[in-house]
Amino acid sequence: MDPVVIPILVAALVVVFLVAATVRIVPQARRYNIERFGRYRRTLQPGLNFVLPVADRVNTKLDVREQVYSSDPKPVITEDNLVVNIDTVLYYQITDPRAAAYEVADYLQAIDQLTVTTLRNVIGSMDLEGTLTSREEINARLRAVLDDATGKWGIRVNRVEIKAIDPPNTIKEAMEKQMRAERDKRAAILHAEGERQAKILTAEGTKQKDILEAQGTQQAMILRADGESKAVELVFQAVHRNNADAKVLAYKYLETLPHLAQSDNNTFWVIPGELTEAIRTVTTAFGDQSPGAGLPVSAEREDAAADVADSDKDGVGAPEIEPNSTLALDAVAAADEAAKQAAAAVSDAKAEAEAAGETRLPGRG
Repeated sequence: MDPVVIPILVAALVVVFLVAATVRIVPQARRYNIERFGRYRRTLQPGLNFVLPVADRVNTKLDVREQVYSSDPKPVITEDNLVVNIDTVLYYQITDPRAAAYEVADYLQAIDQLTVTTLRNVIGSMDLEGTLTSREEINARLRAVLDDATGKWGIRVNRVEIKAIDPPNTIKEAMEKQMRAERDKRAAILHAEGERQAKILTAEGTKQKDILEAQGTQQAMILRADGESKAVELVFQAVHRNNADAKVLAYKYLETLPHLAQSDNNTFWVIPGELTEAIRTVTTAFGDQSPGAGLPVSAEREDAAADVADSDKDGVGAPEIEPNSTLALDAVAAADEAAKQAAAAVSDAKAEAEAAGETRLPGRG
């Protein structure tokens, strides 16, 4: 080998080594702490950087992005002397690479221990129920304490979250029983409220039904009475408007008598005392009262008139016919027919009354 080539190769190797030792390329979101002869010199920023070979060296390489640190479950005693295991999640970020490298030996361990002590101070002033329901308050107090303590370490604590709070198994069982009892209580209360509302609604519905039925019955009775009143008024007006005489009234009176005994429940029937007056009115109405129109009454007619008079004396109420009256033949026939019908009606009524054992025949005194 040529003796000149060897020095050239050696020089080339030295130059490559010096260039490699001089140039430092820092990635984005990274920071390098440079020491010169063991003393902090500066912090390299992302990009191409130059250092003195042999004299400068990289001490620490730090990531300035936000980091997540999850600690192991730590036992903590509450105010009511219950031991619970609490897991925390810490979100932090390095803001000063020099302080993070030279102010604390292990910033992660320091943050973890500080979190445990702060948790014990915070949880120690709360009972178990307050611990389970006050996570936001615990997170805020933890973040305030950690941010104040880690500021001189070049670290900013952005957020602290409690991941889990695990009470002992006996406490879990007691809590489950309590929750089950509370749910059963609420279910019983809701069931009772439902039954109460159902009974109230049923009672209100029954009340409204009774009221409506009573109002309907009242309205029906009022309308029925009003209709009957109007019917009577119309009949009364028709009678007076047509100037009905005694003939029509007496005829309607006799026409109504047979209906009194048609009911099956009629075991007691009273013969009105005005029956003789009605018969007398009929006989008088159909008689001819004009002078000269009468004919001599035969002996047979006189006997019939005497019989009717005798029945009138007994209280039956048959019309009286004077023997010496001058009635027309048709008037006498009409009177006889009316008397026969009345006598037949009276006989039927007496038979029914005697069969029922309650016969009662009032006569005119």
